[in-house]
Amino acid sequence: MSPRPRARILANLETVYREAYNRAKEAGDTSRMLDLDAAYQREQLLLEVLLDIRDALRPTTESGVRSAVEKLAAVHKLTKLRG
Repeated sequence: MSPRPRARILANLETVYREAYNRAKEAGDTSRMLDLDAAYQREQLLLEVLLDIRDALRPTTESGVRSAVEKLAAVHKLTKLRG
């Protein structure tokens, strides 16, 4: 089973938050709208980091096999880019 595409995952996240945000807007709940906006930004950032890690651990060779050392090196490289 192949992993879901990054764009689809992020679109699903946006859909969930947009629906909740619109309900809060219709109810006139400004506080809830602000909370949802902040939560969406936080969740999007966390999800993008997890997707980056997932992508770093994917096989990249023709055989589709990647050693544990190669995977750890990819994660290490990713963390150095973030820091």
